[in-house]
Amino acid sequence: MSWRAERLTELLGELELDAMLISSGVNVRYLTGFTGSNGLVLIAPGVRLFVTDFRYVERAAAEVDETYERRQTSTELFDAAIDALPPAQLRLGFEDTHVTVSQHERWREKLPQRVELAAAGAPVETLRRTKEPREAQAIRQACRLADEAFERVLAGGMAGRSEREVTLALDRTMQDLGASGPSFETIVAAGPNGAMPHATPGEGLIAPGDLVVIDWGAKLDGYCSDCTRTVAVAQADDAAREIYELVLQAQRIGVDAVRPGAGAQAVDSAARAVIGQAGHAEHFGHGLGHGVGLEVHEAPRLSQRSEDELASGNTVTVEPGVYLPGEFGVRIEDLVLVTDDGCEILTSVPKELLVTD
Repeated sequence: MSWRAERLTELLGELELDAMLISSGVNVRYLTGFTGSNGLVLIAPGVRLFVTDFRYVERAAAEVDETYERRQTSTELFDAAIDALPPAQLRLGFEDTHVTVSQHERWREKLPQRVELAAAGAPVETLRRTKEPREAQAIRQACRLADEAFERVLAGGMAGRSEREVTLALDRTMQDLGASGPSFETIVAAGPNGAMPHATPGEGLIAPGDLVVIDWGAKLDGYCSDCTRTVAVAQADDAAREIYELVLQAQRIGVDAVRPGAGAQAVDSAARAVIGQAGHAEHFGHGLGHGVGLEVHEAPRLSQRSEDELASGNTVTVEPGVYLPGEFGVRIEDLVLVTDDGCEILTSVPKELLVTD
């Protein structure tokens, strides 16, 4: 983990900063290895400081990278960080996407006049875009676990079970297989509910003839997976199969477009054009995908509003969908790792229409 702090230190010059304060729990973990809920990091040339409170001293001793000085404080963590600042005029960056207005005001009041508090954006998130080999392997393992859980639950059939029952079974099976939990709130949406991209599983029973959208992921060793499959219960009529094949074609074209140097808009457009040409542009209203790592939604983003460019080591979802209000929805999603010459699909559940009992 030492190189991560080194790289962030290098970025300070580009950001015209003398030091950087990291308060986001996910980013603290990324930089130091600390998994507790109360930690703060100060990075500057020659300074690597980790601060926590009494509750996490032993955890920090076991988890925090040895290149960091560890401090315990009984006051606000920020106070201990101030004491460690170099004694000179300086610009102190902070993660403005994670700091509230009231917190910012409180920090600014405490700082000596020689220190300027400067919004720094999200430099650690920039580093997190590119996964190290061990991070990619952790995500692969999370995908394998989630895939196995899905296959076990699907083997029990869907008809006569409620969306909520299937959701709980999937979450429980992932945990039984070793996940710390789902990486987000699992979605099981049958029939007309599938037309809502982020439907909440309910108590209604799944019936023969329903299409069921299942969006799930596992968290393992801190890293997330994300996958969506749409399955048919007992049978699927011609209209449902036609839309399914359309989404599947768009999804495969989207995956084929993922490669280093590809623009996020262009990848999104490749899949979106297929759906638009079939007359369903208005039924695909979300972006094609997003990054996945320590969080299930992170950079880069695949959408018409994204200016991101893909690079080797990115992990992104490719998840087009068509949603017909009052009828049904279809979404097919893979998690892929951008490689030097294309991409590796990390999810292994078959994408051809699955028909279950």
